[in-house]
Amino acid sequence: MTLSKTRRERQRRFAGIDLYVVTCEELSNGRSDLEVLDAVIRGGGRIIQLRNKQIARRDLFVLAGRFRETTAKAGVLLIINDAIDVALAVDADGVHLGQDDLPLEAARRIAPDMLIGISTHNVAQAKAACAGGADYINIGPVFPTGTKEHLETFLGPEGIREISPHVTAPFTVMGGIKESNIDQVLDAGARRVALVTAVTQAPDMAEAVRALRAKIHSHQKAS
Repeated sequence: MTLSKTRRERQRRFAGIDLYVVTCEELSNGRSDLEVLDAVIRGGGRIIQLRNKQIARRDLFVLAGRFRETTAKAGVLLIINDAIDVALAVDADGVHLGQDDLPLEAARRIAPDMLIGISTHNVAQAKAACAGGADYINIGPVFPTGTKEHLETFLGPEGIREISPHVTAPFTVMGGIKESNIDQVLDAGARRVALVTAVTQAPDMAEAVRALRAKIHSHQKAS
């Protein structure tokens, strides 16, 4: 499948996503990032973020290249966590940056056609990211999560209600979200849900993707 490489087309495709799975190999019950990718595709997912902080940059580049090959064939958006150099090198669709990563303005200068997502944790950060031209932001962490073990403060669903009215770009929510509490974030206004272990630690990852996507769609129809 030939994918458009324009920012506008990538934005259009991002607007249609529902479940946003982020890889984390050390929290995948012995399964590889590539196995997670395969399950996301089989479950109907339309986007995945490659996040692997445990391997050398060269190895990340090789892995990202395999992700790009597979996602391009499947028509799935590929976002790379933090490593904008790797994202550019493999022609990923986007990069996701934290508050301590490369500033948004600098990232946009070197990646004008790439989606740039920004992690935000409060109203001020969300407003700044939107004003700076982020293609999407993430609001979180919502609940306690194994990927942020050092944190003691979490936004809760009320944080989504507080921040989202100030957001002018599409947004995802993330942090400890699973099938048992996803309704809480959907009730708070989320339409795009990012998560890790609800998929990566599920006995059947593809089925978990299908079930979580069905919950999101069911909520949207009911609202």
